[in-house]
Amino acid sequence: MPRASSYPRPRFLREESWRYKRVKTPWRSPKGKSSRMRRSKDGWPPVVKIGYSHAKATRGLHPSGLREVLIWRPKDLQGLDPNTQVARIAHTVGENKRIQITEEAKKTNIKILNPGLKKPTEPEVVAEPEPTETTDEPEKVTTPTEEPTEENRQEEKPKQTGKASKRKSSK
Repeated sequence: MPRASSYPRPRFLREESWRYKRVKTPWRSPKGKSSRMRRSKDGWPPVVKIGYSHAKATRGLHPSGLREVLIWRPKDLQGLDPNTQVARIAHTVGENKRIQITEEAKKTNIKILNPGLKKPTEPEVVAEPEPTETTDEPEKVTTPTEEPTEENRQEEKPKQTGKASKRKSSK
């Protein structure tokens, strides 16, 4: 089975992306005449070069060492070799087809990387409200038709403070 390379690939940054907010991080090749990054000066991030690529045998492999194949329907599983390939279900596939694909994969011993089936939900149990103790005295219920009393009106008005209240009082 092919193995990944022994050294980690560096994280390639766009020149000056750490310095300016307007310069985003996705890689762009440095093109400046006196660019330190283009000239590969010490202390500057590395530039993308052919030497950083992995071996052809290991390119595009899943970390398990198997090649990924994208699946849309159960019929796509027929030509897969379970010893060298694994299936990844496309993100647009619905739940019913996912179930069919996983059942078909179990029959043929093909590993699926993202089965993504939702766990069966338990039926919701609605609790009945507990009876409350009743008292002999009925509670007073206020209706919106009742007019507020003089005390309530004073509480509802916000107190004015500052220059506006002083102007009104002086007039």
